[in-house]
Amino acid sequence: METLVKSSPEIQGVDSAGIAAFLDDVNENVNYLHSLILLRHGQVVAEGYWSPYNATDPHIMFSLSKSFTSTAVGLAVNEGRLKVTDPVISFFPDELPPEISDNLAAMQVQHLLSMSTGHADDTMQALHSAKDKTWVQAFLAWPVVYRPGTHFLYNTGATYMLSAIVQKLTGQTLLEYLQPRLFGPLGIENPPWENSPEGINTGGFGLSITTRDIARFGQLYLQKGRWEGQQLIPQAWVEEATASHISNSSRTNIDWKQGYGYQFWRCRHGAYRGDGAFGQYCVVMPEQDAVLAITSGLLDMQQVLNLVWEHLLPAMKSGPLPVNPAASEALEEKLKKLAIPTINLPAASPTAARVSGKKFGVAGNEFGINSVTLDFSPEGGGLTFTTGEEQSQVAFSYGKWQKGITKLFHPGPRKYAASAGWLDGQTLVVQLFYLTAVQGEVPALHVGRIPFGLTLTCRFEGDSVTINVDPNVSFEGDWKPRLEGKLA
Repeated sequence: METLVKSSPEIQGVDSAGIAAFLDDVNENVNYLHSLILLRHGQVVAEGYWSPYNATDPHIMFSLSKSFTSTAVGLAVNEGRLKVTDPVISFFPDELPPEISDNLAAMQVQHLLSMSTGHADDTMQALHSAKDKTWVQAFLAWPVVYRPGTHFLYNTGATYMLSAIVQKLTGQTLLEYLQPRLFGPLGIENPPWENSPEGINTGGFGLSITTRDIARFGQLYLQKGRWEGQQLIPQAWVEEATASHISNSSRTNIDWKQGYGYQFWRCRHGAYRGDGAFGQYCVVMPEQDAVLAITSGLLDMQQVLNLVWEHLLPAMKSGPLPVNPAASEALEEKLKKLAIPTINLPAASPTAARVSGKKFGVAGNEFGINSVTLDFSPEGGGLTFTTGEEQSQVAFSYGKWQKGITKLFHPGPRKYAASAGWLDGQTLVVQLFYLTAVQGEVPALHVGRIPFGLTLTCRFEGDSVTINVDPNVSFEGDWKPRLEGKLA
């Protein structure tokens, strides 16, 4: 059923023990998965969420957004609005650079789609830093070093240009264009998508949807674009978009060197996928008639795919398996109990009473934070960070997740969950996970330098406090800021 009806793994030819082994390996070796849905023959055979993440909160997709942008282009091609062989410069006659190189003139829509634009560097940094140009102008002005179609380079700016082309041709953003054609029919409700300063959806990133939305999108592609009796995407486009159009064999990780399609990666074992930074996956396995949707906040994306091929692939058999109530019930129980561990440290320290309610003035820092106030109770506590006249609060519990809304280290309000404990008599450790943007808030451009989680280590000595901020993942590499404060 295309409505993602739940089924026993064994009925769909999947060994429950294989799924359980995957979960055990993940829980032991991966930090952290947030959710998982495995579909076999269109049925949900496993669905789980690592608390504090849940089924209903949209999740940041990062570059998994690209596969949706590709779909919009395919729909526009089918409507006769453009061809993949159209020159990119033909869409933007008023935004061209003074001199048009031969390579820029040769760049076509298909080169944007297949990441073979001819650039030597991802253009996204040039777009972000453009001050006197639109993002389109900044892209078109960037040097095209190689002949388009000859050189693979993962280039998020190219995907933005696809979004700009769709908007130029339709007068609608990607979001508006896809709503009646894709999102509505799939039941994807009001997904937010970030915009450029010109009001164009970012295309290559910025979409937020649920794990079930990812699974439905993957199932739609597995079914060659057909959904509940309707051909939402032309079968020819599905096949073209998911075929390899350019070699990427020079890349390091094995599942990133199997070829690249139109904003889809080829994988081992005849599979293909859309994916996004820090472990957002939509893996389609045609040979197994299966789809795997995963959200995460992790660094090693190849590690997760290795575990998929090691545990899940061999668990899928060619026909139904004998019913195994004990195994399937044990798996279901395991899925219900998935959780990111809370801080497992003592809940009391004499320092708590000494500093509770006190304000610490904070020295100059990149966040503009002026002060921090800490409040403690036997059940937990909270931190209040003040920036000018604005406050960002984080409440935490001991040994369990405390949920709330904060703007700490983020341009807009986000739901979060936090737990804490005392490492020693003078050191409080707070673990915080951002869950999703607040409903109705369009994510600000740049989702934040700390997209998913952080650890705050607060060390109290005399009248001073130091707060070390350690993101679990970040685009900033080893960036670990430090705040220093003294009693006001």
